[in-house]
Amino acid sequence: MINETFKNNLNSIGIELTDRQYEQFDMYYKLLVEWNSFMNLTGITDYEEVLLKHYVDSLVLDIEKIGHKKKEISLIDVGTGAGFPGLPLKIAHPQINVVLLDSLNKRVKFLNQVIEELGLTGIETVHSRAEDGGRNNDLREHFDVSVSRAVANLATLVEYNLPFVKVGGYFVAYKSGDIDEELVNAKKAVSVLGGTIEEVKKFQLPGTDIDRSLVYIKKIKPTSGKFPRKAGLPSKEPVA
Repeated sequence: MINETFKNNLNSIGIELTDRQYEQFDMYYKLLVEWNSFMNLTGITDYEEVLLKHYVDSLVLDIEKIGHKKKEISLIDVGTGAGFPGLPLKIAHPQINVVLLDSLNKRVKFLNQVIEELGLTGIETVHSRAEDGGRNNDLREHFDVSVSRAVANLATLVEYNLPFVKVGGYFVAYKSGDIDEELVNAKKAVSVLGGTIEEVKKFQLPGTDIDRSLVYIKKIKPTSGKFPRKAGLPSKEPVA
């Protein structure tokens, strides 16, 4: 049965799903709760909260903006964790080709199980740290868009993500709370890594006072071969 609040929240951001897509979201939820019972995937397990704080939040991304009206978009979710935002984006927009990258093998196993049970195609997982993946020639500057909902400061996320993005593509950071200072502190990293902050979209999750932001960073030149730096450095010593 379709959750009407979930449906209305999706409609409010311009998304309409088929019955099959709603079924896939429910299957994803059941697997998330099942696997979360023996490994740490999320602190949010209440059904209504997952629908809002994981699914709706993931889907606020403006696909037309990042896709330049292309029929097919290649997207990488860096530090995907339990699959957010990459898996909800794939379910809602099946035409996107998605790579889910995470450094923990047990999380990758969970993601592979979800992909298999939901019958998703055009999506794969990569077990890797972001710093190593960004130096992999099969992944570097290969994607139209990189997204990340990972908990890290913006300057660090820029170094994790921009190396994956083609010139003309986007890195979109999902952020919470007041990010004004973070934006200022990330300006050098954005420039050095080959990007420019094009738009900061601030919003509240429907029916809440939870402040969220999407930071759209456009890649305007290739990333220097110096980046990303070796594993651990982007978080310990962000470009500043």
